[in-house]
Amino acid sequence: MTLIISHAFLQNYWWLIISLLAGLLVFLMFVQGGQSFIFSLPHNDMQRKMLVNALGRKWEFTFTTLVTFGGAFFASFPLFYATSFGGAYWVWMAILFSFIIQAVAYQYRSKPSNVYGTSVFDSFLFINGCLGPFLIGVAVATFFTGSDFSLDLFNRVTWGTGWHGLEALVNPVNLLLGFAVLFLARVLGLMYLYNTIDDKDLGASIDRALVRNAIPFLVFFLAFIASLFLGKGYRADSDTGEVTLVKYLYLHNLISNLFILILFLGGVVLVLVSLWLGTIRHSGKAIWYGGIGTIAVVMALFFIAGYGETAFYPSSSSPGSSLTLAKASSSQFTLKTMMHVSFIIPFVVAYIWYAWRSMNRKRINTEEMEGEDHTY
Repeated sequence: MTLIISHAFLQNYWWLIISLLAGLLVFLMFVQGGQSFIFSLPHNDMQRKMLVNALGRKWEFTFTTLVTFGGAFFASFPLFYATSFGGAYWVWMAILFSFIIQAVAYQYRSKPSNVYGTSVFDSFLFINGCLGPFLIGVAVATFFTGSDFSLDLFNRVTWGTGWHGLEALVNPVNLLLGFAVLFLARVLGLMYLYNTIDDKDLGASIDRALVRNAIPFLVFFLAFIASLFLGKGYRADSDTGEVTLVKYLYLHNLISNLFILILFLGGVVLVLVSLWLGTIRHSGKAIWYGGIGTIAVVMALFFIAGYGETAFYPSSSSPGSSLTLAKASSSQFTLKTMMHVSFIIPFVVAYIWYAWRSMNRKRINTEEMEGEDHTY
């Protein structure tokens, strides 16, 4: 007997996968958050070396997740990929550039033939640490605030401005999420460094920096959530396909689905617990509570944007061009074929966990850096 899987089920399934990858990506951007402290946190070259090596052992996880996230989005919802990358390409090019220079920095920072010195590559890491999370936050915020594009009958995209995505930087709501993601990455980065590096002086610096960054994160995140749930959202009528602005749409999407509500509130509680553990208890376990909470909150926000009668990539200038899961997805055959491939994801996650535990079995200290053959 052949199992019949509907196209709608496959569209929802792949949005679930993309939401999970997005949550993992935001969590793993603790690498970028840690890099943003490369000039301010260490007091000497040895502490900077420990910081870079602690993050250098994980940067490939973030990079691989970013590529996987982009690939999954392209394969499952190609019209979004064509619309966003075909129109808002300056934002995406800036994001990709920041990750490229990160890879270059880790590969060449400590090479004997490095004629530029470590400071140039440290600057690359700092740029990626600040620019990457901020721009990704701004780009994701357009899932709620909309972008200035239109599609013709052949789905060819026309961008409304010559800034091609950079105009998102003048929207206050987009900036709120951009800064929230940036400071979240910095908070998670500090928690990870505290968990990974065995240095009393550096640990004290991390404690002080964690308090200074937790406060702006909470301010920006709460401001974004308030503007999101109390503002208007792009509703796509399931019968007519008409897209209109509706007050409290995203709040309604949240409270009308018990699973999403529990996921969101549970994630928020875990993030708050991690801040308490990190700032008050000075516990190395804070990164795990913060990581799981981050994944849960990001997944809930993606569910709110994509599920229900909602346009997940709305057009602010041409609402009829807005993209929904049904409009932007690949064919039923393609999604079903890829679904079989997605079954290997749990094994990949298990491998990442095993590799993580193997690399973090012993905390980094001065003695290890002095005797290490391969350092970043």
